[in-house]
Amino acid sequence: MLFWVIAAVLTLGASLAVLLPLAGRSNGASSSSEHDLEVYRDQLAELDRDAARGLIQPTEAEEARAEIARRIIRLGGGDTAARPVAHRASKTTRLVAATAVLMVPVLSWGLYSKIGSPDLPSQPLSERLAKNPADSSVDELVARAEAHLAANPSDGRGWDVLAPIYLRLQRFPEAATAYRNAIRLDGDSAVRQTGLGEAIANAGGGIVSADAQDAFEAALKLDPANPKASFYLAMALAQEGRYGEATSAWQRMLAALPQDSPWRGAVEQALAESAKRSVASGQVEKGPTAGDVDASSSMSPQDREAMINTMVAGLDEKLRQNPRDPEGWMRLVRSYVVLGKADQARDALGRAIAVFGADSDEAKKFTAFAASLGLTATE
Repeated sequence: MLFWVIAAVLTLGASLAVLLPLAGRSNGASSSSEHDLEVYRDQLAELDRDAARGLIQPTEAEEARAEIARRIIRLGGGDTAARPVAHRASKTTRLVAATAVLMVPVLSWGLYSKIGSPDLPSQPLSERLAKNPADSSVDELVARAEAHLAANPSDGRGWDVLAPIYLRLQRFPEAATAYRNAIRLDGDSAVRQTGLGEAIANAGGGIVSADAQDAFEAALKLDPANPKASFYLAMALAQEGRYGEATSAWQRMLAALPQDSPWRGAVEQALAESAKRSVASGQVEKGPTAGDVDASSSMSPQDREAMINTMVAGLDEKLRQNPRDPEGWMRLVRSYVVLGKADQARDALGRAIAVFGADSDEAKKFTAFAASLGLTATE
């Protein structure tokens, strides 16, 4: 009931604000016209008195009389038949405008009573935050947590809960602040340090900065098997152009991951991307020196490819002489795949397995690594 009373008062006020100027405008205009007409009539009477006393020449009197008459006509005072018509037109216009203004609240009230919810109680923010969390939206839950932490900034558990929510909502600066507060108040943990590093990296547009690396390294000290920290640290190497070291880090990570790990796909994709960049920059993992890379920058594409082929062939020959080098075999297989030489890659994979034995741990790593490159032992 209170809703309808308030709505009625507001509607009446809005309607009067529109209607009163419409009513007053015509009266004001009419009053002004009547005043001007009375002035012109006085001027005519004064002119007639001056002419009768001989104070003005007849010709000048006629000209002045004609000018005053023209002004009276412009006011409508000289056409008495047109004045009622104009008055009726003005009344009709005001009536139409008033009807239109009054129809707006009538129609809107009728429509709201049909499709609106006038009986729904109001829900200020404080009431929404006080309701059952199971019935709250994510935004309401976040607002509730923020209000709690504003009043209780030393609640480490609250910051710890809010930090990953900020991360999922892509509010990365807030996530980094929340993780720092949780670490400061509730102590270090691999999960918190990893979350902090991820928040810092994403806030920087995906660049794994020195601060992010510090967080990931702290996470690995607490949990050496943390896959997220390992992945981002390898990414940092790749972003620095150290593709060989990044590839080796991802390869070690891939070999240690369980087959059902959700990180396998990300690591395999990162390895493929690293291979493309490695070849594009003239690098084959741990193959060329810095001088070789500088020399290759001035070569034609054919000469550069020939140089890479020569280095891969040199690695192949080195492994024939010293075959007990697991990482060397993986580099060789990978190099052949990147160069599009699937047959040579498959041959190198077979030789590597034969060196260590088909049932050895190294052979399992070779097979898994080759599968990540889309290569099998036999076709």
